[in-house]
Amino acid sequence: MTSTRRQVLAATGAVAVAGAASAGAAGAATSPVVGDPAWLQQVLERYAGFGIKASGGAGDEACGAWLAGELTRVGYACEQHHFEVPFFEPTAATLTSGDARADVIPQAVVRPTGPKGVTAPLRLAERPGDLTGAIALVSLPSKRWIALGERDAVPLLADAFGRGAVAAVAITNGPSGEAIALNVAPEKPGFDRPVVLLAPKDAPPFLAAAAGGGTATLTVDGRGGRRRAHNMIAKLDRRAEKTLILSTPRSGWFTCAAERGSGLAAWFGAAHWLAAQPHRLNLEVVATSGHEYDYLGGERYVAERAPPPGKTKLWAYIGASFAARDWQEAGGELRPLATVDPQRSVTATADIIEPVRRAFNGLSGLEAVRLATGNTAGGELKAVIEAGYPSAMGESGLHRYFHTRNDDMRCVSGDLVHPAAEAFKAAIAASI
Repeated sequence: MTSTRRQVLAATGAVAVAGAASAGAAGAATSPVVGDPAWLQQVLERYAGFGIKASGGAGDEACGAWLAGELTRVGYACEQHHFEVPFFEPTAATLTSGDARADVIPQAVVRPTGPKGVTAPLRLAERPGDLTGAIALVSLPSKRWIALGERDAVPLLADAFGRGAVAAVAITNGPSGEAIALNVAPEKPGFDRPVVLLAPKDAPPFLAAAAGGGTATLTVDGRGGRRRAHNMIAKLDRRAEKTLILSTPRSGWFTCAAERGSGLAAWFGAAHWLAAQPHRLNLEVVATSGHEYDYLGGERYVAERAPPPGKTKLWAYIGASFAARDWQEAGGELRPLATVDPQRSVTATADIIEPVRRAFNGLSGLEAVRLATGNTAGGELKAVIEAGYPSAMGESGLHRYFHTRNDDMRCVSGDLVHPAAEAFKAAIAASI
């Protein structure tokens, strides 16, 4: 099957990503071969170029339309699966105390302060005692954060509000020094008072002010509510008995070049490759929105649109940080490396776990393939496993700049994505 895959890749080499070429590549005599590092680089640059990918926002919607247009050219029939998501577009999100000023991330689902903000004593939540009328400064444990609902965050914030705090500023201590956005359930705010996220690198003057009995002003203002988002679904009906589902999220808090882009590029290449394969399977290729809201789009797709388990041959999912750059800590600085961050993993169901292990052998992090269960499956694959799909595999990861504003093209490249993308296709080929 490996030789067939290579032949297919060569045969589909003329298919290019429309409009994605850089100025240098645009002048080249031939287009990059679909799936090669140069082609993947074009996809990454196009995805990053859409800007912020917040669910249902301009960048997310434009990305979905672009993917649908490209996959239509390959022969897929594309449709949109709509649902509603919360949103907030800030005009002001700052914390000030004396001469210190920092931008903060409003924690979704956002409770704004209004344009005048909240001015109150700034207090360290770690100190016991009454916090009535104060802004609580909450220092979260150091780790690679994903969601507000993690057990290390909610108790600390709930304790501060239980002691009377009018707002909370959570320092998201993590591997980059940047503020880390946190996924959240979509139904309502996690707390009934404003919560914002502060970068560890910006925290020292506020920690000093809180320790010394200073005051602060927290301002969170903007436009919010609910809006429509969509899953992009591309289908290739071969009138087969079973369907292969290929899915990946496309939305995220910021630009998400490595978090989302690396997986989306590999997913996009696999969609082209699968369309040219001689197998007898229907194809359903899905790019979900709503991911920041506890995987809302993926869960809605599983519940409302996906072919049933008995009609599905394989579900192949790519989640976060599929092939993100690793960084070296040196003298208080982070230096980019030409290697991949190994904080990524693959899970697979028992029927295909051995061929999936062989496909990812030698790729740091990905080679440690575990059995997929409701507890081990990452990201949107959890809903797939819990829905009873018998054959499934999926990837998830947490790179250093995960969920931060600095997850841009410095964090990823086509050269980094290519080996993992080839392994992903090999794993599919061995599983069908």
